[in-house]
Amino acid sequence: MSGGVDSAVAAALLIEQGHEVVGVNLKLLPREAGSGSERADRCCSVKDAEDARLVAAQLGIPYYVLNYESQFHREVIHEFTAAYLGGLTPNPCVRCNELVKFGSLLRQAVGLGAERLATGHYARIEREPTSGRYLLRRGIDDERDQSYFLYRLTQAQLGRTCLPVGHMTKDQVRERAAAFGLRIAAKADSQDLCFVGHDYRTYLREQCGDRLRPGPITDSTGRILGQHEGLALYTVGQRNGLGMAGGPFYVVRLDPKTNAVVVGRRDELLQREFVAEQLNLVAWDRLTTERPVLMKVRSRQAAMPATVSPLGDGRIRVRWTQAQPAPAPGQAAVFYDASEPDLLVGGATVATTQEAH
Repeated sequence: MSGGVDSAVAAALLIEQGHEVVGVNLKLLPREAGSGSERADRCCSVKDAEDARLVAAQLGIPYYVLNYESQFHREVIHEFTAAYLGGLTPNPCVRCNELVKFGSLLRQAVGLGAERLATGHYARIEREPTSGRYLLRRGIDDERDQSYFLYRLTQAQLGRTCLPVGHMTKDQVRERAAAFGLRIAAKADSQDLCFVGHDYRTYLREQCGDRLRPGPITDSTGRILGQHEGLALYTVGQRNGLGMAGGPFYVVRLDPKTNAVVVGRRDELLQREFVAEQLNLVAWDRLTTERPVLMKVRSRQAAMPATVSPLGDGRIRVRWTQAQPAPAPGQAAVFYDASEPDLLVGGATVATTQEAH
């Protein structure tokens, strides 16, 4: 229970269905984080924990706060800063879901006798009758769908997970919250990364400013056009904040070996294919040949037609039907079934935008 309306309604629905429910809130952040103090309007704040406690009291269920601060800092925050310093663009929500919420917390819950871990994510889990395989589908509410952030979950994790609000729209969730009389029915949604806030560049300057190394901004031929403040402050596809005249320019590549930010015109950003690694399949047992999918490399973008084919060692080649702006290495490439667009097939981490043959 994060203190938001989605997890509160999830708990209320499960109680309504006759389940024995225990509310759990995760303490992920130290008292002082990000810009120097805990922000009340940020996810996972003390106020959120208090809201979750009051909702649990309203529902008449036990409520516990578990301290996962150390693991969260080690496996999410540290990896986030290290990735950016290495010229990557990570997705900490994917990592948190995989390792913390549906990793350590799920194992602890099962160890304490719980049958399942329920959250307020907007996605749906089904079990295929013939194979018994667990399937992950997009949430009914297209604007709120969070399946993208859950693509790393395993069959074992999905089998122990319950997503009660995935078949509802946000408006319906708020209506049910009001009907249940929950005090947070109209509470605003959190928008930022829980430990970063509005501007990840400010966060990186505060946390690792001494490790930011200035370097050249060049074009694709190596001609120096300007200077950058550190690779971590730039990402592939970025247009604003380059401080250069004669544009528009886009970041087309970050080169950690030379500490260079490579820029170009928009057509230089377009790619037909890229390589991804650390493949995790949900709907399929394996990938042995080229197959059509619908692909997205950002959670809010439309899924575009593409094909995926195996390269070995958990790597895949992704080839779009039409050229698209290149993804940033480190981003999650998540693909859905070409004939069932709401069925999540799996995903991988973008490794390079260089063509692979």
